[in-house]
Amino acid sequence: MRTTLLIPLVVLSFGCTLLSLLVIRTIVQQQTKADLASDLRHSVKTYQNIQRQQRELLARESALLADLPSLKSLMTTYDPRTIADGGIEFWQVSGCDFFALLDQNGKLIVSYNRGAALDRSGVAHGLEADRHKPGEPILLSLGDRIYEIATQPLYFGPKEHGTFLGSVAVGYPIDEYVAREVSEAAAAQVAFAVNGRVVVSTLGPGLQQQLIARGGDLLQIPTQDKKIQLGKMEYLAASERLTTSVREESPTEIPQLVVLKSFEQATQLLNRVNRWVLALALAALVVGSGMMASILRNLTRPIGTLVEGTRALAQGNFDYKLSEDGASEIRELSRAFERMRIQLRRTQRELLDSERLATIGRMASSISHDLRHYLSAMYANAEFMSGVNISQSEREELMLEVQTAVQGMTDLLDSLLLFTQTGRALHPECESITLMIQRAVNMVRSHPAGRDVKITLNGLSSLEVWVDAKKLGRAVYNLLLNACQAAKRGQGPAAVTLTLIESERSIQIRIADNGPGVPVLVRQKIFLPFVSESRESGTGLGLTLAQQIAQEHGGGIELEETTAGNTVFTISLPRAALQALGVAVEKKTSVAHIPVHEKG
Repeated sequence: MRTTLLIPLVVLSFGCTLLSLLVIRTIVQQQTKADLASDLRHSVKTYQNIQRQQRELLARESALLADLPSLKSLMTTYDPRTIADGGIEFWQVSGCDFFALLDQNGKLIVSYNRGAALDRSGVAHGLEADRHKPGEPILLSLGDRIYEIATQPLYFGPKEHGTFLGSVAVGYPIDEYVAREVSEAAAAQVAFAVNGRVVVSTLGPGLQQQLIARGGDLLQIPTQDKKIQLGKMEYLAASERLTTSVREESPTEIPQLVVLKSFEQATQLLNRVNRWVLALALAALVVGSGMMASILRNLTRPIGTLVEGTRALAQGNFDYKLSEDGASEIRELSRAFERMRIQLRRTQRELLDSERLATIGRMASSISHDLRHYLSAMYANAEFMSGVNISQSEREELMLEVQTAVQGMTDLLDSLLLFTQTGRALHPECESITLMIQRAVNMVRSHPAGRDVKITLNGLSSLEVWVDAKKLGRAVYNLLLNACQAAKRGQGPAAVTLTLIESERSIQIRIADNGPGVPVLVRQKIFLPFVSESRESGTGLGLTLAQQIAQEHGGGIELEETTAGNTVFTISLPRAALQALGVAVEKKTSVAHIPVHEKG
């Protein structure tokens, strides 16, 4: 037996070692990927911080230029050539890489930039005044460069009531300096792309060409956690849209920030972890096998006894006593188990006693309270009726209240009687569901709580199934009565709808009312005994009885939906369970008709 146990344990240990190695590898990979993704997000935030500082600088410079009297004087000439000639001096003074002046209509007059000249039509289209707010920096893709540009309006006199002269625009390019700054902040490669082409990056020319060829959506739309192979290195890449497009008809011109994080360091760490885990696992396997071989000799028999005691305890046998054989640890475990068994037996008895007393107390309290309420109403109304000075209409009203109290006491006693009978054998018969529902509806309509409530029946058919019609009808009656009482507490006219739904697997009876809904505090314990949404209109047994009756038929009841104006309770009865009831009845009937000599 020890050999039989040892071989599976060795195999299990080896399998657990491999599984542990795989789990650790997966965890490290996931953590590595999470760290890389965090670095990528940090890179994006770093650029956003740089961009924020750059925009503040641009806003200040453009505001200072817009306040220069000499620039305003130049714009008052309204002569494009004069403005173009005079604007060079202001561009040189500003020290910006891009400088432009626009007229009162937002049309470009002149623009200057460092490096190769930009296409005038592209600059004019990007700086149209109706495309962005004055003073708010924007990103423009002009040629093979991306510029961050801020514009400021020029006024002759105070801004509030002065003369609008035009606008001045200044900007800086997103160049290698910005890319290196972002790259160094997150230890990652960085590229800025527009319309699938890379404008500037920290990658070499060869890797940059591979990025253009393999980047795909990475260079055009925001992308997260994309793996890409560049050269011999694998990267985790992400891209972020830098700004909303000022060219709504050309969304592909939106600049993209692309950040690429190498897997090299993560791969090296993962390989080291794998080697250490594998070495430790093999060592643990060898040592563990030797230890298990010696331990099994002392554990086999006492553990078997302990297992038998556990099984007996699980089956509710609190009298099974364990022997105290084996090693000292096993003996101590047996003694601890024995103490636990004795304590559980004592606790079980105390729990049953306390639960029995609590149930009796709740029943006595509920019954006495409700009976006192009904008896007080009957006594008071009877005393009023004995008076000689009351009219016939008042006497009839008092009689109606007496009848209501009698009906309430009858419902209470019927519920308590049925509550004591739950769990007993059913008496199924092949019954029409429609007739059973109609009987329950007629009983509710004759009940005081069902008066002035519109009850609508939908989906009724000639379906016949094996059920205990008396019990199941009582369950439907209880749900309908609760629905009527809830509907009367609603805002509009009281209405209850009963719908019979048939399917291949089950039969459902859905009862909906337009009441205020079930409070949140009541929903979790609504099917427990003596729990009622309104003690003034119920004993707290209606839903409990309905749930138990449905369970006895193999189904159940659930609070499907509850909102103000729409509360739905659904009785679900599986067809298989109902057919089983019919088969059981037919077997009993056939056995009862077998002659005595045939039974033997």
